[in-house]
Amino acid sequence: MFTKGTQNPSFPADTHPAHLRTPVYIRNGLISVALGLFLTAAALAVVRPSDSSIDLPLIHATRQSIALPKPFPAPADGFDQPFISETRIRAGDTLSALLQRLHIQEPKLQQFLAHNKNARAIYKLRPGRTLRAALDQKGHLVWLRYNHTPGASESNHYVSRWLEVEPAEGGTFIATERSAAADRQIRVAEGVITSSLFGATDAANVPDAITLQMTDILSSKIDFMQDLRHGDRFRIVYETYSHDGIEVGTGRILALDFINRGHDHEAVWFAPTQGSGAYYDFSGRSLKGAFLRTALKFTRISSTFGMRFHPLHHTWTGHMGVDYAAPRGTPIHSTSDGTVKFIGQQNGYGNVIIIQHDKHYSTLYAHQSRFAAGLKRGEHVTQGELIGYVGTTGWATGPHLHYEFRIDNRPVDPLSAKLPIAHTLEGPERVAFERTAAGYKEQIHLLADLQSQRIQVAQR
Repeated sequence: MFTKGTQNPSFPADTHPAHLRTPVYIRNGLISVALGLFLTAAALAVVRPSDSSIDLPLIHATRQSIALPKPFPAPADGFDQPFISETRIRAGDTLSALLQRLHIQEPKLQQFLAHNKNARAIYKLRPGRTLRAALDQKGHLVWLRYNHTPGASESNHYVSRWLEVEPAEGGTFIATERSAAADRQIRVAEGVITSSLFGATDAANVPDAITLQMTDILSSKIDFMQDLRHGDRFRIVYETYSHDGIEVGTGRILALDFINRGHDHEAVWFAPTQGSGAYYDFSGRSLKGAFLRTALKFTRISSTFGMRFHPLHHTWTGHMGVDYAAPRGTPIHSTSDGTVKFIGQQNGYGNVIIIQHDKHYSTLYAHQSRFAAGLKRGEHVTQGELIGYVGTTGWATGPHLHYEFRIDNRPVDPLSAKLPIAHTLEGPERVAFERTAAGYKEQIHLLADLQSQRIQVAQR
């Protein structure tokens, strides 16, 4: 054994000076390298063919000089793109404070703004509006813009108006009022009623103006004060307008689907080439105050509105409606959307239904043999929906429908009164409508799918 500092007796002592001695591991390494080089050279010598056995092909080297692109010259004064900054007006802000936030250092600018009549708009500082400024590399003003009227409605579109101030010769400035059409965007939204309509639309980021349009469009179908139920759903496609990336106004609803108490109410905006636009359901039926002239599809008038000799009482009396003769059991349809105000028996009317369409219009359907299955007071009905069948109940000499149209509870002649009649698109208008409606219908269906998926995820 040996320990640190002793010489192993099996090896002779090294008599070379310390500075000439080569460590063993270095000598062994050099021997290994030399041996490797020798074997490599030998291998090369073995595989190299003789010059006489194989004719090696001549290799020609081609050298071509390629010109390098010229270096891009750096501009003497740096890039000439202005630096643009923006600040939003806060309550209590002054023009001086706003200019400081924009890093504008133009001693004569504020004096110019105070005295130039074209620049007066800049002193009408409204919180929420924005000021933007562009400065060159030396900090000089390129332009100053105050968007004082981001959205103004003009002829069914929106424009944005702003004040622009630019430097002029002689160290002064020029103030100019400018305007541009706002950019139109189409947005979509969907929501579920949990507490209120506005609560649901706020959660879906739908502007209040669009929500009010929705209630107006469907006012003949839904009483938004009383009829909404937890779980009702809506899907909507509508317009907004923006300028410089800021929303400045809303347009109209383009398509709408509202499910209220299980009933699907649709609306799509369509403007024919001739005439103004209106809202229709996806079947092409107008939604604007629509009433059908008759509640029966196949009928004849047996008694008109006004004074008549009563066939049972044999006296002259006022006839407050129109009688439509038809076979017993002929289906009776509601002439417009509304709510069943009364269903049952009333004196000479026999089996009668009264439908309230809005706060002004109501209709009455008398002498029915029976009512539509499941129909009851408070139910919503849509235009053309089956409500009952022709009969002879009450004071009737034969099967017929007694139909009354009332304005503010006063009967009027439905045949001569100027009623809001339902307009159904036909011909080329119908073709154009179906082409327009198809795109919106697809969007509504996609929204419905997304809504269902979202609700399923929330319920897990």
